[in-house]
Amino acid sequence: MSQPTSPDVIRAAGVVLLRGAQGRYETLAVHRPHRSDWSLPKGKIDPGEHVISAAIRECDEETGIQAVLGARLPTQEYMALGQPKTVDYWVAHMNAEEEFQPNDEIDEMRWVNVQSARHLLTYAHDVTLVEQAATLPPTQPLIILRHTQAVKRSDFDGKDDRDRPISGRGRSQAKSLIPLLDAYGITAVYSSDAQRCTQSVKRFAKAIQVPVIPEASLSEESFLENPKRVASRIRDLAGQQQSLVICSHRPVMATILESLAKTLGDDPSRPNWDPKLQPGSFIVVHRAFAPDGTPRVVSVERHQIEH
Repeated sequence: MSQPTSPDVIRAAGVVLLRGAQGRYETLAVHRPHRSDWSLPKGKIDPGEHVISAAIRECDEETGIQAVLGARLPTQEYMALGQPKTVDYWVAHMNAEEEFQPNDEIDEMRWVNVQSARHLLTYAHDVTLVEQAATLPPTQPLIILRHTQAVKRSDFDGKDDRDRPISGRGRSQAKSLIPLLDAYGITAVYSSDAQRCTQSVKRFAKAIQVPVIPEASLSEESFLENPKRVASRIRDLAGQQQSLVICSHRPVMATILESLAKTLGDDPSRPNWDPKLQPGSFIVVHRAFAPDGTPRVVSVERHQIEH
């Protein structure tokens, strides 16, 4: 998640769209007639809008392309018309496309190779982003999600804590998660078999038309009985070459993230692996796979639901 900024800072989000194979990538550049420049698809974040949603929306509005987000790229910070601006970027690829309609904001777009992009793009920071994106391997996301707000233990009168549901606030959070998780092209949903976890992801799973796969090993009860079982299952899931989300509980997060970081060859003490997550918050881990199927981490990003 990008760092908090001053109210005077313009916040924006965008993508480096790539198509083709690594080493022969093309990227999409857009022409802004009011600025007379060639740039990358991006735009301002609307009030209350999540940065992920803004990146997807701006790409769609400017190009007619529905993007799927890949690895996170460095945030760009620069002055725009005398005002500080930060832009959060992702590598992205095309999921669907509607016919491009030239307008006052974007009147032309071009797919160009990396060499041509160096000459076409107006700004050096855009060129740098394209060069960085083109060197990254293809990735698959693995999202670790803490379940949304649950009914308090003290307010739950059931016999089994696994039956404790999410609250009204938790239902709203679960609904808000749908476009954010979908932005990464998720195709499989795994969850602790506790009701508060399955309820957190069932709306999303229904939206992408896949089942919620229950994982008893990721529940609080199973963790307390056998923490090694959690670590073992996470290692298994980390090696699966698919785009997946895993929903679990606060007490289990430290073991999940430590096991995942070590499996992917990263240092679990790095800030991005911090297990302190608010309800409905999530960590996106972008993995690349060697020819033998061994996974490694390419980038890690953290997000919470914004209001």
